[in-house]
Amino acid sequence: MSSQSPVPWFDAFLGVAYRYYDLRMNVVPLFSDRKEATNLWTEKIHWWTDPSIKIRFVEIDDDYWFIMGAESQKPDSNMSFFKTLPKSENYERFKKGHGGEAYLRLGVYSEQTLNDVKKDALCSCGHAAEDHDEGDNDACLYKVCICKKFSSFQVNLLKRKKTVTDISFVDEKDAKDDPLVWNCLYVNKYSKSE
Repeated sequence: MSSQSPVPWFDAFLGVAYRYYDLRMNVVPLFSDRKEATNLWTEKIHWWTDPSIKIRFVEIDDDYWFIMGAESQKPDSNMSFFKTLPKSENYERFKKGHGGEAYLRLGVYSEQTLNDVKKDALCSCGHAAEDHDEGDNDACLYKVCICKKFSSFQVNLLKRKKTVTDISFVDEKDAKDDPLVWNCLYVNKYSKSE
């Protein structure tokens, strides 16, 4: 967090997931600890007024900056969020299909081993759990596969959500035209490179 900004910036989360199967797409900042995510929602995001929530995306080469902030009913406890992330298929799908609105939810990301999943769960190599040898360090049994250990993940979404209707994709050259983007980039990028 930085104290150069009137609202502190928070980037101690893992990344952002996108979910497509609700009335609106979901934007889901991810945490490794459920209690941390729940506390952050209760102490910070719960107090945000829905119409004031802004989410900005600034693409720089193969990465993008996720920037989120809002006006709070408890201004003394407010914070804004940012994270630099690599562009992905899911990000591009969200960019094309969000329609100007999304649900904001928090999620818990957890890695899973062969013992944690059902037999039909997929490994990051694309093969099912049942195709991994429990006795040989969980290596994939397919001869053409180089996977030496089963790995998968699970994302659990917290139930609470906010509706975001102010979503923009901003070019870095236009950062000064958007106060949220400019504050974030100035505090977390430009002032650090001087």
